[in-house]
Amino acid sequence: MSTQAVVAGGRDLVAGLLGAGFNGAVRLPGEVEYDVQRRSVIPAVDSRPLVVAEAYGRTDVQAAVRTAREYGVPIAVQATGHGTRVPADGGILLKTTPMTTVLIDAERRIAKVAPGARWGAVLDAARQFGLAPLSGSHRDVGVTGYTLGGGVGWLARKYGFAADSVVRAEVVTADGRFVTASAEHHPDLFWAIRGGTGNFGVVTSLEFRLYPVREVYAGVVYHGIDNAAAILRGYRDWTATIPNELSTAVVLTRVPGTEQRAVAIKVLYAGPAELAEHLLKPLFAVAGPRLAGELRTIEYADAAMGGTPARHLDFLDTLTDDVIDVIADLEDATVEVRHWGGAMAHPGPGAGPVGHRAAAYSLIIDREVDLPSSGRTFVNFLGDPGRADTAYDPKDLRRLREVKRAYDPSNLFHLNANIRP
Repeated sequence: MSTQAVVAGGRDLVAGLLGAGFNGAVRLPGEVEYDVQRRSVIPAVDSRPLVVAEAYGRTDVQAAVRTAREYGVPIAVQATGHGTRVPADGGILLKTTPMTTVLIDAERRIAKVAPGARWGAVLDAARQFGLAPLSGSHRDVGVTGYTLGGGVGWLARKYGFAADSVVRAEVVTADGRFVTASAEHHPDLFWAIRGGTGNFGVVTSLEFRLYPVREVYAGVVYHGIDNAAAILRGYRDWTATIPNELSTAVVLTRVPGTEQRAVAIKVLYAGPAELAEHLLKPLFAVAGPRLAGELRTIEYADAAMGGTPARHLDFLDTLTDDVIDVIADLEDATVEVRHWGGAMAHPGPGAGPVGHRAAAYSLIIDREVDLPSSGRTFVNFLGDPGRADTAYDPKDLRRLREVKRAYDPSNLFHLNANIRP
């Protein structure tokens, strides 16, 4: 590592970036575009970097990383801002947003995406071949950040976490090197990035499997809130009987466009409507009359399932009566109980460090509540990045720290859900 320079301000960094070969736009405080580019999707994260550097390719990423090391300043990486939890103050905010290429290899069922790509672009490209990625709940979420954090979507019970489908990544490491990570090349790094987020380098290209899913039976239906506890008890028993093709959640919320509290049942079934209706019949018998909503056959790319902001997140091995009674009485909160398991709990050999795979349910509430907690978290839903260690099993956390020491011993990449070396 070269001797660190003293940074007097953003203009010093601009000179450093240009000298290192950065070809993208560089924004300074006071410029309109600086304020546009530094924003996160989360309003509470108000980053004040010395510069915002917009990367257009791999060499720009390398230049930004080398400049951050040369000048001894922090560097944060942001594509869409959905996963930004730590302000990028006093250094370089590296934007990969312009890098949006999406390529589909239909014969191999593989997608290759640049780090600024969003799920909507992958969904639209893959649907032309009757294929589907393991995308999240919203089309505008960034592919790379979501996947490196594990990535739990509505096909996860059938095919696993998005991280488990990654087959290759191109990474700029903390020393500015460009490496390929796969099962054959840098296997320790390949293991770590599939769940360990951006702690080990900047991913400039990601390749992952696609699956033969064109249509699903999906939607959201609403039932009376007075029956919430009974529905949750029925849900607990019913989820023990269903196949992995069926993904569901029960949400205590409001009927859209009204103030009427209701129990929403979210459904996505990777199969024919007739079989889905047969499987769902016992649950709907408990739920009672339908207030609103519908389930229908739809292309997977158009199945917008939505999500709940995770102010409170926990994993449950079972839905106890005590937990059901407490959450059924939360009158002013949105509460989502989602069924996990299936392929998420049974990955293939060599799977990455996605934690707490054996959990039966996730419990998400859109406000802080005083509830007993298992202490387990999930990186993609983690509001407090200081609790990143709780997202991993102890054995995996130890191994992640070993990989961190090998690839980023000085913790250059720390403005994230940080794994300390």
